[in-house]
Amino acid sequence: MYLKILFIVSLCIFYLPDIKSKKEAQTLGERVQELVDLSAKRGIIRFTGDKFRQFIKATPRNYSFIIMLTALAPHRQCLVCRHAYDEYQIVANSWRYSQSSNNKLFFGMVDFDEGPDVFSALGMNSAPVFMHFPEKGKPKKSDHMDIQRIGFQAETIARWIAERTDIQIRVFRPPNYSGTIAMVILFALIAALLYMRRNNLDFLYNKTSWGLASLCIIFAMTSGQMWNHIRGPPFMHRNSRGSVGYIHTSSGGQFVVETYIIVVLNAAVVLGMILLHEAAASRGESKKRKIMAVTGLAIVSIFFSLLLSVFRMKAQGYPYSFLFK
Repeated sequence: MYLKILFIVSLCIFYLPDIKSKKEAQTLGERVQELVDLSAKRGIIRFTGDKFRQFIKATPRNYSFIIMLTALAPHRQCLVCRHAYDEYQIVANSWRYSQSSNNKLFFGMVDFDEGPDVFSALGMNSAPVFMHFPEKGKPKKSDHMDIQRIGFQAETIARWIAERTDIQIRVFRPPNYSGTIAMVILFALIAALLYMRRNNLDFLYNKTSWGLASLCIIFAMTSGQMWNHIRGPPFMHRNSRGSVGYIHTSSGGQFVVETYIIVVLNAAVVLGMILLHEAAASRGESKKRKIMAVTGLAIVSIFFSLLLSVFRMKAQGYPYSFLFK
């Protein structure tokens, strides 16, 4: 009798770890299945504090999570949060509809008004923030995306994810027909103008008109207007302290208002060069030519120095400057 009881106890002790591991595996499987179902409905899963602890802080995990901490409520007045969320959604949807999509990577979001305890637990007091929660262990410093340095464009987020998880995500942006519509309207206006002035087309031979049109195209291309059309960056940046940034501090990004600043600086440099050329080429009064030369030289020097300063802000470590630091 005692031998039989001892034999049963031994069997229980021997198979207990296996039973426990099967229970944990089943719990993990149920958790993964629920995440798969949630991500199938929406690429970015919204978390409250309880859901965050249930799916992200819980162990064991066999999946990674990219989490965006944000504040999208209108009364928070976080414009950059909305722009960052739009870029983040592009990445999440690109992964969701990718052929290589699997249950090893999920995308989530915690809004401050829905999970303030998550912000407190992570020691965060600003938004937006992108964090990577690996399969094992806690997030490290490198698992925090430095949006102040590299920006938050969808392509930038995808590269950062590839560095953290070795998962390559090809970004697919939704089609934007605003540029095509604008070009159609522009060509329609030009065609209408040519039709109305079909009996007097001497203006087509005006060198000044063609020169101004060429300069406008050059300014638009060199300032980054095409980059804005492709990437769709925010108009400007407002940080957590409320201060506004007009120049992106990274060479890999820019703001819309930044392109306007570059256009003005380039136009001013060109104006100064035109004044210098006219002062040298004209045969008018000597005093007038001197004024034009000095004015042109001053304009070129000042605005080229400002242009160089903008380049120094974006290209960290660039050693050269002129007039301004």
